[in-house]
Amino acid sequence: MTIEELIKSRHSEAWRTELRNTLKPQERMAIERVKMPELDSAYRTTKLYEEVNQGLTAEQALRESHRCLDCAKPTCMEGCPVGIHIPTFIKYIEAGQVMQAARTLRETSSLPAVCGRVCPQEKQCESRCIYHVSMKKESVAIGYLERFAADYERTHPEEAEPMSRPTPNGIKVAVVGSGPAGLSCAHDLAKWGYEVTVFEALHEIGGVLKYGIPEYRLPNEVVDAEIQKLTDLGVIFETNTIVGRTITYDELRHDLGYRALFVGSGAGLPRFMDIPGENLAGVLSSNEYLTRVNLMEAADPDSDTPVLRGRTVAVVGGGNTAMDSVRTAKRLGAERAIIIYRRTEAEMPARIEEIKHAKEEGVEFMTLHNPIEYIGDERGRLTAVRLQKMELGEPDAGGRRRPVEIVGAIETIPIDEAVVSIGVSPNPLIPRSIEGLEVSDRGTIVVNADNQSSLPDLFAGGDIVRGGATVILAMGDGRTGAAAIHRYLSEKTQ
Repeated sequence: MTIEELIKSRHSEAWRTELRNTLKPQERMAIERVKMPELDSAYRTTKLYEEVNQGLTAEQALRESHRCLDCAKPTCMEGCPVGIHIPTFIKYIEAGQVMQAARTLRETSSLPAVCGRVCPQEKQCESRCIYHVSMKKESVAIGYLERFAADYERTHPEEAEPMSRPTPNGIKVAVVGSGPAGLSCAHDLAKWGYEVTVFEALHEIGGVLKYGIPEYRLPNEVVDAEIQKLTDLGVIFETNTIVGRTITYDELRHDLGYRALFVGSGAGLPRFMDIPGENLAGVLSSNEYLTRVNLMEAADPDSDTPVLRGRTVAVVGGGNTAMDSVRTAKRLGAERAIIIYRRTEAEMPARIEEIKHAKEEGVEFMTLHNPIEYIGDERGRLTAVRLQKMELGEPDAGGRRRPVEIVGAIETIPIDEAVVSIGVSPNPLIPRSIEGLEVSDRGTIVVNADNQSSLPDLFAGGDIVRGGATVILAMGDGRTGAAAIHRYLSEKTQ
């Protein structure tokens, strides 16, 4: 039998063994890791909505799939918060069964095309790859292959199996927030037959995937296609609905009959540094900056809510949101775009790829600097920032070396826009509006290992619990919460 025939006959181990034997391990290990095709840096800085990473060709994906050794103990899976069976989907690509690879991804992930683009694979699944751990070689490009399979599914609908909705069980569950945690939770619950309604405060579905991540990194059409999959499963979406304000927790339970609630309302409250001049025109948070550009069409000259197009833009911070902000500033015409970060580049939490792309696009990096004052003119408009030079001292509680001021080392640089990207705090509306809900000192909802709160029918995950994390960790919380809701409601109906 051929490999294709073995797959169709569902002899899982037989086809995997046959495929494994087509190349010797030494031949697989000799293949160099694929390079992601990208738009030219000079061209892409003029395109706010054109994706930088172009995706692998079929030939590139096939070659990269040959690198996977199909380990007996796939340690790569230990680094995946949603439990994707990584070797299986990669081997399906190698066998020429790309649609089956996509189906394998969807067994555990509701957003594979999103994760293939924005998930920090280098810190998760790829960091556990045997190439990286044992051979000190470049890991298999798991994220690139995930994106390839998910994109293939989206662009080849004629090959997809018809989606059938599960048999409804008649139990209603409410999900608050349509970001990665909420979508992941809704996906799993819908597959088990629950009547799931997702309540979103904004006018578009997607949460941080829409308002926080620029289209040159994550196109809206990709997010919309993933959301359509949930709609096809029967998930209902209600926009412009603020749980805790336009509708209450008690109304959801007693008036509308929802038996459980999952809160994934995110961390949309920006943080500032509390330094002089932060109220000047021209100083704003990355949350406001990106939301206005990504969701409110602020880059359009005819927009009702235009955003300032600074000529010299300083972005304070070193995470992915800071990189998104500074790269957006370049695309909005900034002649000089600067990252100001109080530690060194080695301590930056941003993905290596995002730092690389920013540098290619002409972004300047002023590391070991920290703003201490914004300076304005007589009209209250930002004109400059005073920076304290820093050096690294002893490690802090998180293990990173603590930045320490160099006494007397201060410089001033002229800027006309500052975007503050030093983190966010949890959305306070739900924690404050629900009596009896345990909340931490940081404003996060306190949950147990099952993402269950102090109220037995309320579960939570993502940034409202973590206070700011990655898309994939939020998705993992959504899956954990969905499984716990299922157990809780199953026990209640027995």
